[in-house]
Amino acid sequence: MALTTGTTLKEILNTKTIIRLLLIWVAVGVISIFKNNVLGSGLTPLIGGLVFLLLLITIVGASFGVVKEADALANKLGEPYGTLILTLSIVCIEVILITAVLLGPGEFPTIGKDSIFSVMMIIMNLVMGICLLSGGLKYGEQEYNAPGALSYLSMIFLLGGISMILPNFIIGAGEGAFTNFQAMFISGAIAVVYAVFLKFQMKEYSYMYVQPCLGAMEILFKRADVNTDSPIKLSTPKAGLDKETIVRTLVLLACILPIIILSSPMATVVNYGIEVSNLPLQLGGVLIAIIVFTPESITAIKAAMNNELQRAVNLCHGAFVSTVGLTVPAVLIAGLITGKTVLFGMSNTEMALFFITFILSLLSFLGKRTTPVLGVMHLMLFAVFLLLIFNP
Repeated sequence: MALTTGTTLKEILNTKTIIRLLLIWVAVGVISIFKNNVLGSGLTPLIGGLVFLLLLITIVGASFGVVKEADALANKLGEPYGTLILTLSIVCIEVILITAVLLGPGEFPTIGKDSIFSVMMIIMNLVMGICLLSGGLKYGEQEYNAPGALSYLSMIFLLGGISMILPNFIIGAGEGAFTNFQAMFISGAIAVVYAVFLKFQMKEYSYMYVQPCLGAMEILFKRADVNTDSPIKLSTPKAGLDKETIVRTLVLLACILPIIILSSPMATVVNYGIEVSNLPLQLGGVLIAIIVFTPESITAIKAAMNNELQRAVNLCHGAFVSTVGLTVPAVLIAGLITGKTVLFGMSNTEMALFFITFILSLLSFLGKRTTPVLGVMHLMLFAVFLLLIFNP
């Protein structure tokens, strides 16, 4: 069955892909069936270790499947559409999980803020640091599309500041909580700004998120439609999705879903290990966030190693913008529906790390070529974040 010129269904769903999907979903089924018995009161260090190993192998295998399909879609659709599919797929499912926890039994008032802050530290410091260091060591200096990178940072400062810093300096409902009217207004405002940003990113200003030709560091607006020098061509959305895109997207989702599904039993095992080892509980959330964003992290690092730094920026900074733009409205609305308390105000330590991360990112992408030392700086900041988990 031919999907597009030179591409067949058999080539997409080849033997390796089918085997990977079968093994992944068999593992998901086995864990889902026996998790109540295995991960219940009878959980022991030996059982926990074996389950952790099975979960890790399954998640890593699924991650490589995600990377494969994401690369194929990026090459087919061009930037920024290829990376948007991967970013939005992972973030949307993550937001659904967070909202499900909030809608369920129990009180988790800071789950939205904790998730967003952990993603910021991981994506913007750990993953971006590895990208800048590994790409810089290989190529010396790397170029990117400066206007696109700065647009992400503007969104990060605006959305992050309004949702997580502002609550600490207003009367609101007290203790870092918004009033009902404030929650409705801010949810709507963030959703609208994020929707407008996505619209411009995919339409009129898509050229800002494409790797420019060597030495340019930008693509001018008046030449955006005729630029022929960029190593990654500007693309325009087609009237309809062709079969190859649909099939690859379905395979991508089939690899992403197990990672999200297994994040819950993985959290149980990790939290058990942390409790047995007397480690800080916050470490568990960080490890789970790292696991959930593994496919995006691998794809970003691979892009940096291929000297496509703008794609790495699209994945890392774009992931955090999407996380804030989708998580904040979803969690605030869920809180309004259930009547549960939602707290987005950051602690003093978190605010300090937020500002340091933002300023460092801003200085790293001020329109100059990046070097490996910038990667070292971001990694050092992530190390400080970890230090403060163990020794606040």
